[in-house]
Amino acid sequence: QVQLVESGGGLVQNGGSLRLSCAASGRIFSINAMGWYRQAPGKQRELVATITSGGSTNYADSVKGRFAISRNNAKNTNLHMISLKPEDTAVYYCNAVVVDGIGYWGSGTQVTVSS
Repeated sequence: QVQLVESGGGLVQNGGSLRLSCAASGRIFSINAMGWYRQAPGKQRELVATITSGGSTNYADSVKGRFAISRNNAKNTNLHMISLKPEDTAVYYCNAVVVDGIGYWGSGTQVTVSS
């Protein structure tokens, strides 16, 4: 099993920046890809960004050029967010997929962007 804990959310003004962090524990050396997803009130959870163990990244079109995902080591991933917009307001969830395809989720961290 893998446990994920997010941190770094908060309230920021339109155009501001935040950095989210996710720390994994447990079977960390079985983690293949890590990523960030978000869910706004009344909407489905959506992909924000992912990064593989090899460093390949993927971003939602809505965040390209503003968000950057990084991975320090086998167990930590960060999401650097700049030029934040009110529509970025959501609960952000860390995700990890292990080599056998099972996905794990953190409990989420709230990001609120005021207009």
